[in-house]
Amino acid sequence: MSLRTPSLPAAPAGSPRVLAPSRGRAARRAHLVRAVTAYLFLLPALLAFALFAWYPIVRGLIVSFQEVNLVDPPRWVGLENFRQLIDDPLFVTAWANTLRFAGLGLLLGYAVPFVLALAINEVRHLRWYFRLAFYLPVVLPPIVAVYLWQWILDPGPGLANQILGWFGVDPQPWLQSSDTAMLSLVIVATWSYAGSTMLIYLAALQGVPAHLYDAAEVDGANLLRRLFDITLPQLRFILLIMLVLQIIGTMQVFTEPFVLTDGGPANATVTVLLLLYRYAFQYGNYGAASALGLMLFVVLVAFSLLYLWLTRRFRP
Repeated sequence: MSLRTPSLPAAPAGSPRVLAPSRGRAARRAHLVRAVTAYLFLLPALLAFALFAWYPIVRGLIVSFQEVNLVDPPRWVGLENFRQLIDDPLFVTAWANTLRFAGLGLLLGYAVPFVLALAINEVRHLRWYFRLAFYLPVVLPPIVAVYLWQWILDPGPGLANQILGWFGVDPQPWLQSSDTAMLSLVIVATWSYAGSTMLIYLAALQGVPAHLYDAAEVDGANLLRRLFDITLPQLRFILLIMLVLQIIGTMQVFTEPFVLTDGGPANATVTVLLLLYRYAFQYGNYGAASALGLMLFVVLVAFSLLYLWLTRRFRP
């Protein structure tokens, strides 16, 4: 006669399984090791971001309320830097010129890439060539592109005036006149950066369902009708996002006025960042420069929040 060890009753079907304590500790330990390993890989990027992004922002915020000239120890002055900026006649001029540049940039830099994308999207052959040709200026370093346009817009033997001479038009003082200097800077910036925006629009256009255009053609819709009834509604989200990004980018213009005009003629192209540069590296007033940077930072944060709201509100 053999003795049988009584077995435990089986767990009811559908009841949760209970892991042994050792297995639970092993699972938690493995999860902790994976998390620590992931953060170790992220640590160099986090340190670089904190050192080169967050630290300058915090340091600039502190310096904007101090008198800093790299000779004497920093001295707390409160809102004195902001009062000094507001009393500067160039403060209003710089903001007005920046807003003017942004407005002209919306007329050219926002519309031209979209028109180019529409044209290339209709091309049946050599589409790759046109994409490459219009994107090449983006590959050039900004300073190289600006120096190239400095030769093109030269009032004497510049290429622009030579082309105008072929049609009997008198030479134009592109960068030497307050009436044309800002428009010239906008043309340079548009030429330099339109290629990347064009590719974004082109990718969005190719994502529009083809059957919508086929149905419109069957109904006899012309090109303009297809544009306003199909293309623009389908690209509404991209157009809104690119509009906000365009404003943010144009508010930070610096290279073009710094190299081509140095703020002239008669301060017609002094922008906010150029004035900030003058306060920091010409006047040696780092406190006022930081205060101006803080003002621009607040404006850009407002547009960035608008960008985030648009991405959530109109996400397709």
